[in-house]
Amino acid sequence: MASTADFKNGMCIEYNHGLYFIIDFQHVKPGKGPAFVRTKLKNVKTGKVLDNTFTSGHKVNTARIERRDYQFLYKDDMGYNFMDTESYEQVSIEESLIDAPQFLKDGDPVTMIFHAEEELILGCELPQHIQLEVTYTEPGLKGDTATNASKPATLETGAEIQVPLFVNEGDLLKIESKTGAYVERVKK
Repeated sequence: MASTADFKNGMCIEYNHGLYFIIDFQHVKPGKGPAFVRTKLKNVKTGKVLDNTFTSGHKVNTARIERRDYQFLYKDDMGYNFMDTESYEQVSIEESLIDAPQFLKDGDPVTMIFHAEEELILGCELPQHIQLEVTYTEPGLKGDTATNASKPATLETGAEIQVPLFVNEGDLLKIESKTGAYVERVKK
């Protein structure tokens, strides 16, 4: 059990007969009336985000979750296949449980989130920043970097992102996995 004072981003709670991650919360103390906590909750199974308000001091059941290191192996018609880096056990999960499946390439390390009591996979997170090579982009024009213009680029995984004009084919890029935003070029 936890009260609203114990809320943290990323905490997993049992609410309305389901598991939810707390994405965002805010303690509000109005001038009149009791204090309350405004939250954004993400359903673990469906991925839907809902807004909810708890009165201050409200008790909720917390779900014990574990994070384990896995390695992406390959994708087939059964789903995405991963290997536990400690026990070498393999699991297959569907695409909806993965944060950014378009950026996964063979051998990438990921973090699997498990419901500890049921050994149920709740999700799969990529590292915050990943490095991928550009396989196709239009050539940039020399001296055309004064503006903050961008162009589309196709990465080695097949994903397409917006990059600055000076990026060329074969460049290794650092990308933020959550948003798909270009961060910087990386020297090989």
